[in-house]
Amino acid sequence: MIMDEQEVLEILQKVGAFRGGHFVFTSGRHGDSYINKDALYTHTHDLSRLCRSVAERFADKGIEVVIGPAVGGAILSQWVAFHLTDIVGHEVFAAFADKDGEGGFVIKRGYEKIIVGKKALVMEDLTTTGGSLRKVVELAYSHDADVIAAVVICNRGDVQKKDVGNPKDFVSLVKLELDSWNEGECDLCASGIPVNTDIGHGHAFLAQKKKA
Repeated sequence: MIMDEQEVLEILQKVGAFRGGHFVFTSGRHGDSYINKDALYTHTHDLSRLCRSVAERFADKGIEVVIGPAVGGAILSQWVAFHLTDIVGHEVFAAFADKDGEGGFVIKRGYEKIIVGKKALVMEDLTTTGGSLRKVVELAYSHDADVIAAVVICNRGDVQKKDVGNPKDFVSLVKLELDSWNEGECDLCASGIPVNTDIGHGHAFLAQKKKA
């Protein structure tokens, strides 16, 4: 059964994905609310249900490979491909894009050969700016994949299709409007509220501040 937004939200709430405090996001912006996407991956039954819903949504689109950026997107690609294979009755491949160490991604390990000419679904867990999704979508296009859609579990930055490389379709299972600010505009920083270093990019942010 294809889940609606409320059902996806209930799963995220159930696994404890919503957090409050002072956080630094991948984009470098700060916020007082955080979606701890990693909380989802320890709950394999809920994760499987969610990915089954994605697979059912695209079961009639002829998807041949599912690809996602490391790390979370790689896990999602495995589960969605697994369920698509079960639904359509033939093998749908799973692949992932590695981080290249310079802020981008690279498709290797033989996956670059698997995706050539294939109808592809690109999976990501959360997006704030669309940056990671865009890089993987563009990378898939550069390897002659036919990107049927990009899918994100949680869109927390009003990200649009144009922001993720213009795949044929862009689907957000949940859309949330959570405020975020640049460091210079952050009242949490001004008030001396400590940055959370357990989740998000707070640890790297503080390390960079010490070097400055």
